[in-house]
Amino acid sequence: MTATTGPTPPIAHEADFDTAPGLLDGAKTLELTAERCDLAYWFTDVAQGTLRGRGATGHTADAVIPDFMKEPGPLREAMVLELGYRSLAEEIATRLLAHYVDRAPGVPELEFYATQMIDEARHSRVFRNHLAELGMPRETLVADIAEMSADYRRRVLDPVEEFTLDIIRDQGDFAGGVAVFTIVIEGVLAPAAELSERKWDRLDPAAAELSRTAAIDEIRHLAVGSAILRDHLVAHPEYRPRLMEILRAGRKLWDEVPDREFVIHREELFQQGMEQHADVVGDYELWPGRRMLDTTPEERYDTAERWTDEMAEVRMAYMGLEDAVGILSGKG
Repeated sequence: MTATTGPTPPIAHEADFDTAPGLLDGAKTLELTAERCDLAYWFTDVAQGTLRGRGATGHTADAVIPDFMKEPGPLREAMVLELGYRSLAEEIATRLLAHYVDRAPGVPELEFYATQMIDEARHSRVFRNHLAELGMPRETLVADIAEMSADYRRRVLDPVEEFTLDIIRDQGDFAGGVAVFTIVIEGVLAPAAELSERKWDRLDPAAAELSRTAAIDEIRHLAVGSAILRDHLVAHPEYRPRLMEILRAGRKLWDEVPDREFVIHREELFQQGMEQHADVVGDYELWPGRRMLDTTPEERYDTAERWTDEMAEVRMAYMGLEDAVGILSGKG
């Protein structure tokens, strides 16, 4: 007996590689819930939509990796540092999310965080894999990333990991853990990821493409986490003081870790490499009206910071947390 199937349903626009919004716009406007983004959604819209033809590497087989990206120099070094650090951060995120699955109060939350755990593991893999595509030896890649990222891990990632584990694992506060991941971690780092996708658009189209697949995932993570928190505050308004306490602690954490030091260092390397390949960059604009060649490391960092504040203002309003905007911007 031959099995028959009906027409293939369309991929949700927010999961379609070609139609999904950019990270900043999507994180500001998209509304998704854990009930919507269940396992079925992941297996169909994500695996067969976002990742169609990109499952192994995060980019299509014909995505271009210019030869100059494989040659020693500041541009390749900037990419190695950026994706090496991001790969390690995503690996740590994957391990953290196992506690979210364990603490999930219901099946929708369990299924969603199981898919987010897979998303973060995939991000770590494709970032790491791209370094191998640039010529780093595959057999020692994990150890090489750990070695080059040791200082970054100790001074930036370890404090963030400990902060998260204290809330989700040790205190068993699921809503607080969602706030940490959605607002404190991904809410702060998402604009920098958006900047990365734009930066490499001309210089390494394959890297820009794999960053795009990761960004589509991050939009979903931010939207669903925001919906979980919004609904939790509606059902438990007495939780608000506790949430504000977590956000203040999270703001203090980011004020203390030296993230800027590491970002500016690799942006300075990127600046040198970009200028060496000015003919490739041409008049490409990093954002409307601003040529990438005319930007500086500090300007790019500060712009990502401004994007963070703008995104936080919209998302906090969605969650009914307008009074938290000042805390997150460091002004409250």
